[in-house]
Amino acid sequence: MKQYHDLLKHIQANGFEKSDRTGTGTKSVFGYQMRFNLREGFPLLTTKKVFTRGIIHEVLWFIKGSTNIQYLVQNGVGIWNEWPFQSYLKQTNLEEKFPKYTEEWKVELKSFVERIKTDDDFAAQYGELGPVYGKQWRNFEGVDQLQNVIDDIKANPDSRRLIVSAWNPKDIPVMAKSGLPPCHTLFQFYVANGKLSCQLYQRSADVFLGVPFNIASYALITHMVAQVCGLGVGDFVHTFGDAHIYSNHVNQVKEQLSREFYDIPTIKLNPKITSIFDFTYEDIEIENYKCHPSIKAPVAV
Repeated sequence: MKQYHDLLKHIQANGFEKSDRTGTGTKSVFGYQMRFNLREGFPLLTTKKVFTRGIIHEVLWFIKGSTNIQYLVQNGVGIWNEWPFQSYLKQTNLEEKFPKYTEEWKVELKSFVERIKTDDDFAAQYGELGPVYGKQWRNFEGVDQLQNVIDDIKANPDSRRLIVSAWNPKDIPVMAKSGLPPCHTLFQFYVANGKLSCQLYQRSADVFLGVPFNIASYALITHMVAQVCGLGVGDFVHTFGDAHIYSNHVNQVKEQLSREFYDIPTIKLNPKITSIFDFTYEDIEIENYKCHPSIKAPVAV
């Protein structure tokens, strides 16, 4: 996907060195936009392997309105594990015993995840992320935004108010305690010529690790909403506030940019599904995904 590689190159050439909440350091630009024609294929990165199972399960988790990681870890998805784990260490006064990213920390994280997976009471106490994405989508001060926007697309497709927001100012202080105010802040739909497009505004973007995941996630959501509204797909537009490369991802970015593109895959949804809340993992299939091997990099928490 040339659009994504162009973003990496733009940050390399024009980014500013900035400090950040995690203490890692970034090279950052402010304001950037990419556009993907969803009729040309599913925008899944091919210059490194992207965790498709994680993308699908996370989207289903958001749609359910869930905020506890138990569903994710039970389905082999660990992308959110470190945030509740760090909160658990803090609550139990174990931060000094298990310094971040040491071998002891990694062993304790593995034990924590296993308990989340198998112990419902432990998961209820320590597996919550707070009122993040799914909670706001499905219950923003009592409003089911996702259901409402689907109803509005069907009833008034020319509306300019087809918006779902994850940014609830009242809940930001609660989210901030776990380091998780929403990065993908809001998304808006647009209907023209029987096709549904979606624009995501992302206030903060880890371009190497997070953005490939985000592109595919919101492309998937666009396909799902289009199907249940009886529409085709148009474009996915990805707009950024602070788009950054972490200082400990620089070598990984260089490796990725050295790789050749493959053709992007396609997506197939179960055509029998007419409600977005009825989709399961088995109803979503990514076809003909050819990619280079994954490139490991640390997550900034």
